[in-house]
Amino acid sequence: MTTDEDARRMRANRANWDARTPVHLASRFYGLDAAPDPSRFFAPFEWEDLGDPAGRDVLHLQCHLGTETIAFAERGARSVTGLDFSQASVEGARDVAARAGLDVTYVRADVYDAVEALDGRQYDVVYTGKGALCYLPDLTRWAAVVGQLLRPGGVLYVVEFHPLLNALGPKPGPDDGPELLLRHDYLGGGGPVHRDATFTYTDGPAVQGATDSFEWMHGIGDVVNALTEAGLNVRRLRESDELPWPRWSRMQRAESGWWRLPEPRIPLLYGLLAGR
Repeated sequence: MTTDEDARRMRANRANWDARTPVHLASRFYGLDAAPDPSRFFAPFEWEDLGDPAGRDVLHLQCHLGTETIAFAERGARSVTGLDFSQASVEGARDVAARAGLDVTYVRADVYDAVEALDGRQYDVVYTGKGALCYLPDLTRWAAVVGQLLRPGGVLYVVEFHPLLNALGPKPGPDDGPELLLRHDYLGGGGPVHRDATFTYTDGPAVQGATDSFEWMHGIGDVVNALTEAGLNVRRLRESDELPWPRWSRMQRAESGWWRLPEPRIPLLYGLLAGR
């Protein structure tokens, strides 16, 4: 259930992502000053789990700048739609797709309002992930929305930062040693983590204006149970020890080009495939 206070926090998050967007568009992290390379944002196992998107209708929820969204258009999806609650992000994503010469539709809406915002349309693939679910307070409501967005036989693919990584915090403290330190709950239900940060996960200048954000912790069990209660069947769940950026300085590049800890081997990312 989304409370009035949760709704207020989500409005703060939307303002925060509007303020982040100019920084992200100009960052080296996203590299949008050159031709976009969406492949680098995908874990090695994602296309194996998803299969070929050619000829399928794809919806990317919480798409931000569309750096992953455009990959589906590049791979021949019949139609590609991205949805995000940030107007600045949607405008940036439209520009990214236009410069790449790709046909992608972007819609500004909250995830919980997606069915109405998309006029009840249904999709073969709903994709979401990499720092998305933590901005949703109510996974039961989210899963119900996903169930309505999928046509019979359609699939949801979630690829997300592992809740263990979220519990370790967004980055090491300035005086931290090599130990891994738990800073937040692994399990949900304890309320959101409040952050007031002038810098985001990318390079670039400080965020101007709205710096407050709120993140809700969700264990993998929370995600699985929400989806099964919504009538979806979990078909595959995998955990990965790789990240697309070096979260700790001692991480080493893997053969995939992503990063992993030499030790201990812990899950940092997970992929979940569910079907209707």
